[in-house]
Amino acid sequence: MPLPATIPIFPLPNVVLFPNVFLPLHIFEARYRAMVKDALASDRIIGMVLLRPGFEADYAGRPPVYPIGCAGLITHSEPLADGRFNIVLRGLEKFTVTGEEGGKLYRLAHVEALAETVTEEDKTVMHSHRQRLEHLLAAAMEHRGSDAKLSPNVPDDDLVNALAQYLALEPIERQALLECNGVLSRCGALIELLEMRSMMTPGTSSWTTRQAH
Repeated sequence: MPLPATIPIFPLPNVVLFPNVFLPLHIFEARYRAMVKDALASDRIIGMVLLRPGFEADYAGRPPVYPIGCAGLITHSEPLADGRFNIVLRGLEKFTVTGEEGGKLYRLAHVEALAETVTEEDKTVMHSHRQRLEHLLAAAMEHRGSDAKLSPNVPDDDLVNALAQYLALEPIERQALLECNGVLSRCGALIELLEMRSMMTPGTSSWTTRQAH
């Protein structure tokens, strides 16, 4: 599905969405309840963007966000009795914010899609890196006394994006991974990040989801 030129954006301080990865969210602010209602009545697309540091001073307004985000499709929605929602987004495509417009309780952004094409050569190189990624994850899990099981059926590019989203990284680290020029570049950057963490503090990274509120 082509990305619309204008989409609602949901800025959060600790969440970065990646293509083809699922993200559960609990929606409780009035402006974002309205956003979800409108999205469900139209194309079900919401753009996730990360708030820049210092957002607290203008959180209720339009604090600065990083310009690169990821659009998500609402695949599941659960309206709650008091007007809140539980939703699940599936990452669709990266975008860059080129501007914003008013007229809504929530923020509407003009965006341009940033397609991430994976060539056959990219796939070959990425597959050669998979064993290293799995080894780093297994080492982190062993240190924490748990076990990581990765399905061999998960495509390499989806695995890279899932690890980038679900590992317990700092938000700015995930943002940097999202901004990488393609999945192969993200794979290399993720390996470097995990190797650096394993040398500094073994077991720092963990296979864990973080839900936004």
